[in-house]
Amino acid sequence: MSDLDQLNAMTAEELATALAGPPEARAAIVRAAAEGGVAEAQAVYGQMLLDGAGVAKDERAALQWFAKAAQQQHPMAINMVGRCYDLGWGTPIDKARAAEWYKSAADRGLEWGMYNQATLLTLGEGVAEDRPAALALFRKAAAMGNAKSENYIGSFYEDGWVVERDPVQAEVHYRRAAEGGDFRGQFNLARLLGEKGKMAEALVWLGRVRETATPAFLAKAEAWLVGSPIAAFGDAGVAALRGDGA
Repeated sequence: MSDLDQLNAMTAEELATALAGPPEARAAIVRAAAEGGVAEAQAVYGQMLLDGAGVAKDERAALQWFAKAAQQQHPMAINMVGRCYDLGWGTPIDKARAAEWYKSAADRGLEWGMYNQATLLTLGEGVAEDRPAALALFRKAAAMGNAKSENYIGSFYEDGWVVERDPVQAEVHYRRAAEGGDFRGQFNLARLLGEKGKMAEALVWLGRVRETATPAFLAKAEAWLVGSPIAAFGDAGVAALRGDGA
């Protein structure tokens, strides 16, 4: 009996128990399904290889599994192939190819594909800069609950890209991003609140940033707080960001 046959023979309870076990056991189950041609399993196994979750981290193999699932028109796998080209995971960076994959995922209705395509359009990476088209995509993704897109829309209003500068609308979108768990949105909301003198709330949001932010972002955020013209941010802001005393 093949691994896939054994997997298919499991009851729902047996499968749930196995998937709730050690990461290595879960990875073995997902791999069996992936090797059996299940697109969702191929996409999940690719992510596990990318993260080193239950298996040795292998970005090149991750890309190969994403590509297998993408051949079956799996939207998230299509998006992840784009991410690999965008960030150089398992392959040289190629922004133009990344843009093509993102557009393919976006055209299939995936909000992450829309967000990633819009990001490249905003920056003019791999495609000609087109901020009106980017904003339209960010709005579509935000309507589907994508918090990172809300943050980007906030930046459009704060910086006056495509739309008139509008700090009120910027705060509205940053707040939606922050409440949706986006660390950049949380930091941007804290900035605007601090500028308005609402330091107590600003410090609360700064304290949330560290929960999901990358080390690189935390370093940049701390440098901004240290050099901020808003004196109240200073030590208190850095302490909140670091979680000191929490």
